[in-house]
Amino acid sequence: MNLAVRDIRHSMGRFVLTTVGVGMLLMVVMGMGGIYRGLVDDALVVTRGVGADVWVVQRDTRGPFAEVSRLPRSLVDRVATVPGVAAAREFVYHTIQRERGGRPLRIAVLGLGWPTDKGEGLPLVAGRPLAQNHFEMLADESLGLALGERLRLGKETYTVVGLTRAMISSGGDGIACFTSRDAQAIQFDEPGESVRLERRARRARAEGIDFGRTQPGVLERASGSSRHLAALPGPAISAVIARLTPGADVDAVLRAVGGWGDATIYTGAQQEDLLLKGSVDRARRQILLFRVLLTIISAVIMALIIYTLTLDKLHPIALLKLIGAPNRTIVGLILQQSLIMGVLAFGVGWLIGLRLFPLFPRRVLVTNDDLLRLGGIVLLISVLASLLGIWKAMRVSPNEAIG
Repeated sequence: MNLAVRDIRHSMGRFVLTTVGVGMLLMVVMGMGGIYRGLVDDALVVTRGVGADVWVVQRDTRGPFAEVSRLPRSLVDRVATVPGVAAAREFVYHTIQRERGGRPLRIAVLGLGWPTDKGEGLPLVAGRPLAQNHFEMLADESLGLALGERLRLGKETYTVVGLTRAMISSGGDGIACFTSRDAQAIQFDEPGESVRLERRARRARAEGIDFGRTQPGVLERASGSSRHLAALPGPAISAVIARLTPGADVDAVLRAVGGWGDATIYTGAQQEDLLLKGSVDRARRQILLFRVLLTIISAVIMALIIYTLTLDKLHPIALLKLIGAPNRTIVGLILQQSLIMGVLAFGVGWLIGLRLFPLFPRRVLVTNDDLLRLGGIVLLISVLASLLGIWKAMRVSPNEAIG
């Protein structure tokens, strides 16, 4: 019978408890890696989902994900006329927080360029894409909204017509998709008292100038709805996204738009890079640091456990040496025991993680590549952890078996 297996059976209870403890620690390492991967994937879900080749944002800003970007809607038509651009549409993105059932509900609002973009390319798991220009929305299932549910945002009520999956913003909030007009209506919604005070302020400013005093119609217009004031621009959009024609010269498009005094242009890859190095950079580095520290701690704990188990076997090891057992038998005993513990602990951590990770507030994305990589690290840790026990076993004298 294998000596390592025989020794494990001799102290089964302690070995099982130790393996479960190490498995829990490896589950945390696995979870930290999954949180890191999920954070990066969530940060890029919008930029990759809209399928934009270039992003046009406000001049000298880094885009809607890094800071506030405001552009006139007319810029969409200007971008569409640039040689090499196949299609351009507005992009509206912001975050709101409302109350639902007595609990806060944070929603990342994404505006779709209706009617060219109705949400057909989104990962729908239930319902349908948008079918009309107003009062419909697509919600991620993490928001907890039911299909057909009506949600009041601002002065209008919107109906959930479709549910998506894995549409999470970089801040961990579920994304709800509206038409760009509805998204702007939600963003720039004002209470009635605020609108009334603004109209009174406009009338007071008009009364303070000669033109307003001599033209009574101007006063009536100033105190009315802002939509009737031709000098006031419409709501600003966050960015303009565009797809290029196949084979188009990207550098030529960048130079053409880059020469405009009111806009800055980025490629899709540049926008993703700005996002990862901006709003989520510190969180990524912090999670990565914790993952490295937990891996080192796991190696140290496994080394101490194997060393302690070796101390308990000093007399049997000395007896093996006394009867002439070769050193490779003793080395194999400790090394095999360490590898068995590492493999079983990895399996325990993975099985526990399958049950616990879906309960985490942030998405935990554990890929097969990450599992294989962590499995290789666990095997390496098991071998390194056994070295301390092997070193101690090699120092045991056969005479200690007699003593």
